[in-house]
Amino acid sequence: MKKIFKNRIAAYTLVFTMVLLGCNTDETQTVATFDNLVLEDNFDIDGVIDTTIWNFDIGDGTAQGIPGWGNNELQYYTDRPDNATVENGFLLITAKEEAFNGAQYTSARLQTKNKFQQQYGRFEARIRLPYGQGMWPAFWLLGDDSDGSIWPQIGEIDIMENVGDEPTQIFGTVHGPGYSGAESVSKNYTLENSRVDTEFHVYGIEWGPNYINYYIDDVLYNQITPEDIDEETNGQGEWVFNDRPFYIILNVAVGGNLPGPPNSETEFPQTMLVDYVRVYQQ
Repeated sequence: MKKIFKNRIAAYTLVFTMVLLGCNTDETQTVATFDNLVLEDNFDIDGVIDTTIWNFDIGDGTAQGIPGWGNNELQYYTDRPDNATVENGFLLITAKEEAFNGAQYTSARLQTKNKFQQQYGRFEARIRLPYGQGMWPAFWLLGDDSDGSIWPQIGEIDIMENVGDEPTQIFGTVHGPGYSGAESVSKNYTLENSRVDTEFHVYGIEWGPNYINYYIDDVLYNQITPEDIDEETNGQGEWVFNDRPFYIILNVAVGGNLPGPPNSETEFPQTMLVDYVRVYQQ
């Protein structure tokens, strides 16, 4: 039986000193408690991805008008079981080195657009990440664009990203008007005596009006507020995280602006294992 780790954080105040892009030092962070479970996928049925929750993004981004998915990524996303399936209680997203529809690599990207979208709450997933130069796994949120708004106006909350040749480090990021792409507001976190590719960790945010708290397991390592955006962008950024619901994305990209391409030491296939995804409201 797979182990389910329920890391619930009670209401408390954590005071700490840190060096943070977009967040003051000696900051007091108040963590809310979100305990009303509104979405849970434990990936319990082998071979079955729940299509009442998940959609597949297909292709290399060209058909969507964003070649390389906007980041010069090298993979072609598919909905094949080779790239995304459920086995032994885990969602497996697998990147493969293979020629496919003009690309050198395949992988998968699952998202919940128009099936599950929520504003505010606790979003968390227990994941073991792939390894190797060029691997770019992510667990993230995008704002609903049904009103015609486009990125970065819709906002983006990257709950967890990793570059595969740094197996002890993850980072959490926000993108919005005035702080997108390479100018995003971000903070990394380095694990001690642990790795992201050999062990599972719980990655999550607690998001409320005017704040987003980031955590890994039981460690709260970042808080981003509108004041932080103002400070980081000299008042030119816009806080868009009170404007709309967001949907969930899980993917493994290959190559791209952040990690660079695979090299001769990168082994394929590489798989991200997701134990569960859960979302709570207060």
